[in-house]
Amino acid sequence: MKKRQLEIIEAAGRILNMSGVKGLTIKNLAKEMQFSESAIYRHFHSKEDIIVAMLNYLAERMDDLFAKVVRPKDPPDEKLKGLLRTRFVFFKEHPHFVVAVFTDGLMEESGRINEAIFMIMNVMKKHLLPIIKEGQAKRVFTNAISAEDMIHIIMGTFRLQKLKWRIANFEFDLKKDGEKKLQSILALIKEK
Repeated sequence: MKKRQLEIIEAAGRILNMSGVKGLTIKNLAKEMQFSESAIYRHFHSKEDIIVAMLNYLAERMDDLFAKVVRPKDPPDEKLKGLLRTRFVFFKEHPHFVVAVFTDGLMEESGRINEAIFMIMNVMKKHLLPIIKEGQAKRVFTNAISAEDMIHIIMGTFRLQKLKWRIANFEFDLKKDGEKKLQSILALIKEK
């Protein structure tokens, strides 16, 4: 992604945060960036293209971050902690990405947007599944529930956390709250 395109999707995230999906127009985006509308269209053909680019960028960033943070020699519970803590830090520093995923009406905008949101979920699953399976094989995590169900519990917990953070206008400490939820998840999934 080019530098200017990244600036556009970050500005789009700020608009989504302030005004929702209805407020995200090329006109408002051009105004936010102090560009002409035609300058925006040189980089993206439509609002949908901007949102899809934002979501695809998020998926790529998360994939890169997760690949870097998980060290093969770490025990499974430490890998899980590292992965989830990376998410807390990333979203705290980039709240407009939370807004992009949770903006009312965004998922109804288009199939392409839904596919991009689904891709973000698949990135998380791609990195979580081997950790959970390793943890179950090594009896660090319980085998009482399937790895797939465990992933749903983990992802659902932190998806709800980010939604609450967005609704609370980003006013609570995402890292502190995330750490508390992480410890609760570990208490639930660790082998007794």
